[in-house]
Amino acid sequence: MAAESPAISAGGAVARLRSVDPRRYVVYVGFVLILVAMSIVLRNDGFFTQRNLINIILQTAPITVMAVGTVFVLSTGVIDLSIGAIVALSAVVSAAVLRDHGLAAGVAAGVATGLVVGLLNGLLVTRLRLPSFLVTLGMMEVVAGMAQRLTKLAAVPTVDDYFNGLFGSGSIAGISTLIVWSAIAVFAGHYVYRHTRAGAHVLAVGDNPRAARVSGINVGRIKIGVLIISGICASTAGMLYAGRLHGATYNLGANDLLTVIAAVVVGGTRLTGGQGSVVGALIGSLMLGMLNNGLILAGLSTWDQLIANGLILLVAIALTGREEKV
Repeated sequence: MAAESPAISAGGAVARLRSVDPRRYVVYVGFVLILVAMSIVLRNDGFFTQRNLINIILQTAPITVMAVGTVFVLSTGVIDLSIGAIVALSAVVSAAVLRDHGLAAGVAAGVATGLVVGLLNGLLVTRLRLPSFLVTLGMMEVVAGMAQRLTKLAAVPTVDDYFNGLFGSGSIAGISTLIVWSAIAVFAGHYVYRHTRAGAHVLAVGDNPRAARVSGINVGRIKIGVLIISGICASTAGMLYAGRLHGATYNLGANDLLTVIAAVVVGGTRLTGGQGSVVGALIGSLMLGMLNNGLILAGLSTWDQLIANGLILLVAIALTGREEKV
């Protein structure tokens, strides 16, 4: 067999390089740049220390768990704006049931809260053919109001030490349970998203719902499924907050929606559907966590953090969300 000529080999390499979409790697480049910049600028403030870096991972754990569910939702071309409210209601319900009926019932009630809200969102979107943006926006208000009504604006303590240890305050083999829950969500989410038929169907529905329907995919079932996943991820995040704080309040997760969407979009998931990355969402979550941590160490205010998150979201959309020219 004749040896491949250098010209053909070089041409193939160039073709492969041209086929690579650089937008998929924006989050990784941004992560490294922010890490290096913060380490240099805040070198005297303890940013690049083991304790602080672990603290960043712990603080971003609920965001990471919610981001996994949001990857599935956005990949189908829908959106879930109710996740922040689900965090609060699930935490409150779980804490209240935990107090009166024990650990198993408390955990089941928390998960069921997210599942039911996600199911309602899915049914309204698919059966009534309503826009997911409006459905979940309305559901956000309903769920937030329910959390306030149940608590009467007072905190609900989580009185079970096993619950607190399992969802945030404990450790397994020296590893914080917050990190364990994040790892479970990311590994399970990545496997389903990339290596199962269900994950392929999610991407197909987001890329072209009509073609997916013609090919035999139950589009409505897929949309209901991803909204249920989103609800369960949000309820898990709510219990992680409750376990770490040893209590639940009506405003838990109130500011998480923008952060979660920013992490997911920065991580390479398209708002229009058909493309996403669970690993990218993890990196996006950690990147925003590093940024917020750095701003706090630099002495900047909460509103400065919100401004920074908003700017990052705008930059991410500009870099990854633009449609290619035909």
